[in-house]
Amino acid sequence: MSRMFVFTTAAAAAALMLSGCGWLGPQAQSTTTPGTSSASPSTTPASPSPSQSPSSSSSGTSAPAGPALCKAATLSAATDATGGGAAGSVYMKLNLTNTGSAPCLLKGYPGVSLTANADGEPIGAPAARDETTPVADVLLAPGQTGSSVLRYTQAANYSDCSLVNAAGYRIYPPEDTASLFLPQPTSACSNANITLLSVGAFQPA
Repeated sequence: MSRMFVFTTAAAAAALMLSGCGWLGPQAQSTTTPGTSSASPSTTPASPSPSQSPSSSSSGTSAPAGPALCKAATLSAATDATGGGAAGSVYMKLNLTNTGSAPCLLKGYPGVSLTANADGEPIGAPAARDETTPVADVLLAPGQTGSSVLRYTQAANYSDCSLVNAAGYRIYPPEDTASLFLPQPTSACSNANITLLSVGAFQPA
């Protein structure tokens, strides 16, 4: 009996020691990734907020817009035939003058064709582009003029030309759908396969 009592007492003492220390099982393992701490700062730089982005403008202002393209409504047209002629052709300057109150930009080639009257349809083929002179930015202040070289080939030079009378030229400024009428009677070919006109890019006058 004495031995049994001693064994029972020892077992009870061992159980008390285990309950006092607690059970360290798998539930007590840390979920923090090895080598890091939930309290330590992140090593990845934070993305800048939109207000801190290097590409954002601190001033909030945009660059001023440049001058608008010249339009037919604020232009006048004239020709200067002092360029002379050669081999049945006449060379002239086609001048467009800014009649508006603000600067405007002429850039590129005008559209030019012969026409029966101010409101009439074009006659024959429109002017071909002469790319001898490169395109330039021609800034016209009010009253200033830009010019391009216009070449007219005599219609009588073509044996297959169906001759008709033209009252003048219909002129479209670059990138404009409105036109100007320049009275200048001449002969034209109604044949669309005959090109009597060629025109260059605008340059400062």
